[in-house]
Amino acid sequence: MTGPRAEAVILAARHAGQAHPARRVGEACRAALRGEYSVGLTLAADAALAQRVSLCFAGPLAERGESLQINLGQGPCVQALRQRAPVLADDLDDPDATRQWPVYAQQATAHHIRAAFALPVLSDTGPAPRAGLVLTLYRDRPGPITGPDLQTAQDHADATELLLLASPLPDEDDLAHAWLLPTDAVVHQAIGMISYRHGLTADQALALLRAHAQAQDTDLAVLAHAVVHDHHTLPGAPEPPGSTDR
Repeated sequence: MTGPRAEAVILAARHAGQAHPARRVGEACRAALRGEYSVGLTLAADAALAQRVSLCFAGPLAERGESLQINLGQGPCVQALRQRAPVLADDLDDPDATRQWPVYAQQATAHHIRAAFALPVLSDTGPAPRAGLVLTLYRDRPGPITGPDLQTAQDHADATELLLLASPLPDEDDLAHAWLLPTDAVVHQAIGMISYRHGLTADQALALLRAHAQAQDTDLAVLAHAVVHDHHTLPGAPEPPGSTDR
């Protein structure tokens, strides 16, 4: 795997030591692009986005584009992580381009997202390659991305990866302050609570939370907030092991 270009190293050095570095890089990326895009940055430990951190929303389309992927468990970011390759969907109305995530495409276009370009930065360290960082560009009109804009986005994605690698290992509070967006924090809290309450794995708890969010036509983060802060329970959730023996 080839390393980052010199441009990415310079970008990382420019933002090193600043507060909320990923958000600064995402905003700098949006400003540097020749076309009009919104920029989202996601750090994921797996392609299902069960363990995922949103690092940046820059521009009017990014927050909705990113949140739909975690709500649905599908989208260009998920496909890019699974394929370990960029996903360049220049028309979300094209069923061939979106056949792996048709529900996401339908809901994204309803929110005026007409094209999406997901660029993964993958880690090959350790005994098995794992998924990593994804920079996704969102646009309100169809059409291919230009070569210069694609390279600019890749440089900013690589710069974010360099910043992550250079950061000292933080404790949980520091991570939440420096990298994690509040919406993701409450989703992870809710997954842990559901897992504990019902004796489920984290993946099963996330699937249950997603199913209820879709059934109620609400955002995952909104439902997660109700679970964590309002003691909301999910109807039909399995009883925890041993509860019938009381």
